[in-house]
Amino acid sequence: MTFPTATRTVHRHLDVDGVRVFYRESVPDRADVPVLLLLHGFPSASHQFRRLIDVLGSRYRLVAPDYPGFGHTEAPDGFPYSFDRLADVTENFVRRLGLSRFVMYVFDFGAPVGFRLAERYPGWIAGLIVQNGNAYEDGLSDGARDFIALRPHKDGAEETIRGLLTPEGTRGQYESGVADPAAIAPDGWTLDQHFLDLPGRKEAQVALAFDYHSNVEHYGAWQAWLRKHTPPTLIVWGANDPFFPAPGARAYLRDVPDAELHLFDTGHFALEDHLPEIAPLVAGFLDRAWK
Repeated sequence: MTFPTATRTVHRHLDVDGVRVFYRESVPDRADVPVLLLLHGFPSASHQFRRLIDVLGSRYRLVAPDYPGFGHTEAPDGFPYSFDRLADVTENFVRRLGLSRFVMYVFDFGAPVGFRLAERYPGWIAGLIVQNGNAYEDGLSDGARDFIALRPHKDGAEETIRGLLTPEGTRGQYESGVADPAAIAPDGWTLDQHFLDLPGRKEAQVALAFDYHSNVEHYGAWQAWLRKHTPPTLIVWGANDPFFPAPGARAYLRDVPDAELHLFDTGHFALEDHLPEIAPLVAGFLDRAWK
């Protein structure tokens, strides 16, 4: 009996701007292969891409960092949590690894981090894969709009945010909108909750939640970037996402009309139950976009 080539993955820390950034990186069979930068979402970390790395990592170089305030990355006391600072650290992480061209996979928080990188260095972006990474007002549900409107001075605002940081809130983000919750392994949300319960992590998430409005204020600039640069784009989207519904996926076609769009009957974390469908799409896209 023969088996597919197993993916070799390394797990390292890299000191970036006083932050000890943890990342996963596949070691493909060849050096001259497409590079995919995987930018994770809330409340997760690079572990959300473990299965995708296992499937594709022997053919491509996949790099997945944890942001400050997430996963195994260690940020110093007093780190100012904002999306600008997450992008700053990610930018310098990319520089430290010597990456000058890559396809960028943006999911959830990965979209505001990734689009900030794209605005600064459009030449870095060989292509764009979007999985429930919103950049349009169309893609904001009523619940998302209410959440984004929260401000520190409003009574009960912080308590509302902290309500999402509980085991029930974290599990709900994985299972809401999913056709078969039994298809969602508990490993993802339980590991996310472990990290959320570490000292200082909830405070980091509250600060980022209060800063989320800054992303909406950038939507127009990101849409203009897409129109100007028209990167090869693949959109794979959980259509039943309670935060970022399907109109947010379709909206990309206004600015990147040649984008390839696939909607799946699932929720926010589409890779959890649709990896067999999504992984081949990613592989085919990497081959086309890299050329």
